[in-house]
Amino acid sequence: MVTQLKSPQKTDVIYPDSDGKPMSDNTKQFRWIQIIQQNLAWLFADDPNVFIAGDLLWYPVEGNNKIKVGPDVMVALGRPKGDRGSYQQWLEENIAPQVVFEIFSPGNRFTEMNQKQAFYDRHGVEEYYLYDPNRNDFSGWMRSDGRLDVIESIENWVSPRLGIRFDSSGEELQIYRPNGEPFASYEEVSRRLEQAEQCVEQAEQRVEQAEQRAEQAEQRANLLAERLREMGIDPEQL
Repeated sequence: MVTQLKSPQKTDVIYPDSDGKPMSDNTKQFRWIQIIQQNLAWLFADDPNVFIAGDLLWYPVEGNNKIKVGPDVMVALGRPKGDRGSYQQWLEENIAPQVVFEIFSPGNRFTEMNQKQAFYDRHGVEEYYLYDPNRNDFSGWMRSDGRLDVIESIENWVSPRLGIRFDSSGEELQIYRPNGEPFASYEEVSRRLEQAEQCVEQAEQRVEQAEQRAEQAEQRANLLAERLREMGIDPEQL
């Protein structure tokens, strides 16, 4: 009797959601990641087909979970919003993130950053921006003739894909929306909302006070008219 051996079942490749590395090394790096991710999310809030994420692993090749990278911020135009454990490109109509941002920190090694740049070049990123907030050093690369080339004139550069403008002439990088408004932190936006709410509340109070004064004036006029009638005087004939 011959016993047939069962062929081993094909195991599915697992694509971990985490690479075990921290999102940032310090508060300054974390703050910049948040500012860029949140402001881009606000900028494209009304477009359902722009996916923006921070510190999300990107797997460009199906079947190989070793080929991966976690951009500080990624933008995938043409992909729907929504939660993801990772960006698995073959499940995203094979659309690679067109724009990525990296925030340099003292814990980063130049070899690591060079490897990331090579990864982005190899896997189709169209715009790559690197900012070192400690040195206020801002650099960018744009795809040309099939490869990422450094942007020589980066000052006041406008991203072709995002329409945002970069200004690194001051003490730190400033990023502006297409309408000219600067990127702001969550705290700054919250403060502005609070100030706007206070202004609305004050305006409502002024309107209420004006209505009360008008009501009081009407009451005094009615009282005066009543007294004139008691005196036999028709107030409408005055």
